[in-house]
Amino acid sequence: MKNFVAVVLVLFGFMCGQALAGEYVHAQLFYSKFYSPSEGPYFETYLSVVGSSVVFTKNESGKFQGTIEITMIFTKDSLVVNYDKYELLSPEVADTANIDFNFLDQQRFSLPNGVYDYEIQIKDLNSKSPPFKTSQTVDIGFAEDKISISGIELIESYSKTNEPNILTKSGLDLVPYVWDFYPDRINNLRFYAEIYNSQKVFGEEGKFLLNYFIENYENQVRLTKFVRFKREIAKPVNVLFADFDITELPSGNYNIVIEVRDRENKILVSNKMFFQRSNPDIEPDFTDIAGLTVDNSFVAQMTNKDTLLGYIHSLAPISTNMEMNFVKYQLDVPGADLDIMQRYLLSFWVNRDNLDPEYAWKQYLESVELVDEQFGYPGKKGKKGYETDMGRVFLKYGPPNSITDRPFDASSSGMAINNGGGSTTGSGSVPYQIWHYYTLENQRNKKFVFANPNLAAYDYELIHSNMPGEINNANWQNDLRRVTSGAALPDVDTYGGQSGDFYNNPR
Repeated sequence: MKNFVAVVLVLFGFMCGQALAGEYVHAQLFYSKFYSPSEGPYFETYLSVVGSSVVFTKNESGKFQGTIEITMIFTKDSLVVNYDKYELLSPEVADTANIDFNFLDQQRFSLPNGVYDYEIQIKDLNSKSPPFKTSQTVDIGFAEDKISISGIELIESYSKTNEPNILTKSGLDLVPYVWDFYPDRINNLRFYAEIYNSQKVFGEEGKFLLNYFIENYENQVRLTKFVRFKREIAKPVNVLFADFDITELPSGNYNIVIEVRDRENKILVSNKMFFQRSNPDIEPDFTDIAGLTVDNSFVAQMTNKDTLLGYIHSLAPISTNMEMNFVKYQLDVPGADLDIMQRYLLSFWVNRDNLDPEYAWKQYLESVELVDEQFGYPGKKGKKGYETDMGRVFLKYGPPNSITDRPFDASSSGMAINNGGGSTTGSGSVPYQIWHYYTLENQRNKKFVFANPNLAAYDYELIHSNMPGEINNANWQNDLRRVTSGAALPDVDTYGGQSGDFYNNPR
């Protein structure tokens, strides 16, 4: 998200079973950032708790109710800047046999521009389960003299405000949609965002263009059926409250994108947010392939089907879900037509670089050969480099800015575990690497954790990332641990110990 931060992210979405079975609460947290001209920046959190994962007990009125204790702490340079600890009550029910609802919590925290460590702890007060705690770095940066865009808040429902409350923005009470997944039963994607400082940039009553659209997440190609624009007049705060009918949007990974453009159509600032769509009844449209001519193109000389199919398979790390399904059902089958294969490969690169698709392909092929050398391994059970998790991440996002490589740690946590007898079991880690990117797709401080649980050469698996669309495992540190005596290890606080230090403070 240009010019400031990735302002809406999934912080965690964790499912650890039923609270009655002694496990964690199942909840989902989103956060967003806004700016008030009179009060400054504020940080807004949206927490949705799955009722069936909470322990309900009888209250004074004779009804059953769940109670969640939530602690949120914002620190900067080890000093607490803002803090809140409160209890979230579920709706009351007469019977706990069929609890099929979620209950929502929304909070606002005033925070000046800066980088903060944001920690949240959540505990079911009616359960013996330990609290769940996790943290993430957040960056707030709204310039006073440059145009900027707030967070993109997904909206489940809205109504006109009768009395201002925590849900109120611009005269509306907005109930957030606290997920980044849209199943086929939901066919409307509604969102809210604000644009700041347009008057300072365009002048009083100045005009500008506000574009918003849906693009493929993997290749950033906008979908022409989902492109909209508004002509705006500069105000202290311009509001975008809009929606898309996604009935015909195929299954896949996407971004909502907002752009502010000037009269010369130059992009001054943009913002985007990831979401997923499941829509199995809608087939992707590949009619543009049939219209391509491969004569005199770089694919014309690719006449060996096996070689051509290998090239097409190597595109998987940067392909959309629609493209991968087309390959699976149209090309990766016996008797697939050579001409269709050639047209597909040409179309793939024309969509990514219309001016010089051949150059784009050759650049990518060099990267494919590099990851095959670095991460691939031979043998009957071997993999091409692009088929490995490390190779896929490298091809999709490029080389990381730093890598923490820990082939073996005698003790990754500094803790010892008593196995119930007089002896103590030592704990260490399997080999692991942490890749750190300063910026990915306008989002800062992105990390990928790879582990080699089988202690086999080259066999590193991605076990956690804070990049939207990738596996997000709040308990990834437990996956690193090994016990010399074979004893079971308990859960530990997220991002503590030595591995947590490497994750939080990349070298």
